[in-house]
Amino acid sequence: MASSMLNGAENLTLIRGIAPTCFGWNVSDLRGKQFPKFSLVNSKARSKTLVPRCSLSASRPASQPRFIQHKKEAFWFYRFLSIVYDHVINPGHWTEDMRDEALEPADLSNKNMIVVDVGGGTGFTTLGIVKHVDAKNVTILDQSPHQLAKAKKKEPLKDCKIIEGDAEDLPFRTDYADRYVSAGSIEYWPDPQRGIKEAYRVLKLGGKACVIGPVYPTFWLSRFFADVWMLFPKEEEYIEWFKKAGFKDVQLKRIGPKWYRGVRRHGLIMGCSVTGVKPASGDSPLQLGPKEEDVTEPVKPLVFFSRFILGALAATYFVLVPIYMWLKDQIVPKGQPI
Repeated sequence: MASSMLNGAENLTLIRGIAPTCFGWNVSDLRGKQFPKFSLVNSKARSKTLVPRCSLSASRPASQPRFIQHKKEAFWFYRFLSIVYDHVINPGHWTEDMRDEALEPADLSNKNMIVVDVGGGTGFTTLGIVKHVDAKNVTILDQSPHQLAKAKKKEPLKDCKIIEGDAEDLPFRTDYADRYVSAGSIEYWPDPQRGIKEAYRVLKLGGKACVIGPVYPTFWLSRFFADVWMLFPKEEEYIEWFKKAGFKDVQLKRIGPKWYRGVRRHGLIMGCSVTGVKPASGDSPLQLGPKEEDVTEPVKPLVFFSRFILGALAATYFVLVPIYMWLKDQIVPKGQPI
């Protein structure tokens, strides 16, 4: 499986790309930056912590358009995407074997655990959770009623609690859950640090958070479309968010579709599984200001529509990437790089 994590190379020189200019920002080139050394991870063994010594990937401007990284655009984006999500999106980006491998570090070892699946959407990830935990102990939360309607129709999830809610303001008491899982949601959070701080708050002492999400591309064209669409964090950003929230034993496990053969230059919609353990009861020690996005503010229709269309067009690129990689996998002989 292409979770292979680091695929053997200890130092990888990033590709130098041309920096496109559009929408008022410059995507800086890579100029031969190096990956730091990591401990290799065997998919059958316990994941090792990736501790970056320097930037792991191309630097990004501080401000990006990220046209679907707003709750309102994401709501309508999934209003339409929910229709085909399980049948069109998951086969190219989030397969069952990827899901099961990504959930392994969450250590779902007890059927009586209380688990919250934040941004659970259609329940695809939850199906992996209820293999190990009684469905009656699992809560699926998402801001999209259209996605949740799909989850409600799945027989294995009929005993799960299904609620609408905000990942940055969870409707659970402090020290509530044994496990926090969020897959394919962080990319839509206006403030990822706030969402991970909430993960810390709702967990019990010794509880574990598992966030599964995208990774930032190094290929220049993929970087361009990633920046237009939504948040693609860098690996060290995940680690920093977890540590700032107060988590200990922070680990990152790389995942990816098997036909990619470990290639990560185009970024991945589901590219890593990050876990951390809550070391003390109570709220996170991190103090944050007010939310970045106020969903009660009125929408400017033209701005909203423009953002939505541009973001959806950028998303189309990432629908085509796994098809392109699958074709290369079929054409290029095994054992050769693609």
